[in-house]
Amino acid sequence: MKYTQLGRTGLKVSRLVLGTMNFGPQTDEADSHAIMDAAQASGINYFDTANVYGWGENKGRTEEIIGTWFAKGGERRDKTVLATKVFGNMGGEGPVWPNHDRLSAVNIRRAVDASLKRLQTDYIDVYQFHHIDRRTPFEEIWQAIDVLIQQGKILYAGSSNFPGYKIAQANELAKAHGRVGLVSEQCLYNLAERRAEMEVIPAAQDYGLGVIPWSPLHGGLLGGVLKKESEGKRRSQGRSASALENTKVREQVQRYEDLLDKHGIEPGEAALAWLLTRPGITGPIVGPRTQEQLDSALRAVELELSEEVRSGLDEIFPGPGPSPEAFAW
Repeated sequence: MKYTQLGRTGLKVSRLVLGTMNFGPQTDEADSHAIMDAAQASGINYFDTANVYGWGENKGRTEEIIGTWFAKGGERRDKTVLATKVFGNMGGEGPVWPNHDRLSAVNIRRAVDASLKRLQTDYIDVYQFHHIDRRTPFEEIWQAIDVLIQQGKILYAGSSNFPGYKIAQANELAKAHGRVGLVSEQCLYNLAERRAEMEVIPAAQDYGLGVIPWSPLHGGLLGGVLKKESEGKRRSQGRSASALENTKVREQVQRYEDLLDKHGIEPGEAALAWLLTRPGITGPIVGPRTQEQLDSALRAVELELSEEVRSGLDEIFPGPGPSPEAFAW
């Protein structure tokens, strides 16, 4: 496994991030534990989750599965850089109660204690804001984070799904008060969805944030979906199914798969390897449901894409270009 610094921090993290969103909803506890063991054995030390994972009436379940894995001992927690998120409503059944979601100081305090209990740990390495909160000023958010850091409950703060201007706003205010501010941004970024290159990634680079792309295969669209369909191995669903209804997208994906087939490269591995070549990227989140999927992701770390392949990928999936040139003269 290869490692890098998380943004401007001294924290070393693996170039693949283990995403756990499938743990609970699609992968049972025993298999989830096996995947985490295999990931750690391979050198992956950065695990990502969120308090709402498990979803619906089972929200929080994913953190519980990670917690029972930590409880097995064997230095599992000590070897893990643990990241979770706060924002979504975690209230119980029935009407949605106020102050059980978003980034108010009261909800941050409540949410972090609940996550620590489910995760069976006494601290979180990177505590991430899952979304911007237009109702809560950053003065209040940073005050709440200061308390958690002083209490030893979290070490760093990160963002997820933030636009570039909010990254700047958050870190300018933090800097003015002598705080570290955001150290990472988790955003939607892959070959098929490159809008983050316009402002989010440049803002993250300017402020020293590590960038953690989520959905690196764009919901399976970049994982060889057409070949799998033709072989009867898997039907497209979700984001990839709706995208393939667009003739232009389908032709684009076919060109992508043909290019990689010509060079003997698996599409999913190429999509991950491409992200690892991009400026400012710490490492993509991979969310394996099986050991086979984890093995494929690990191979991507060692995959070197030739200039011919990289140029071909850029031709098929051109980025928007930097801003303001992307939308101005």
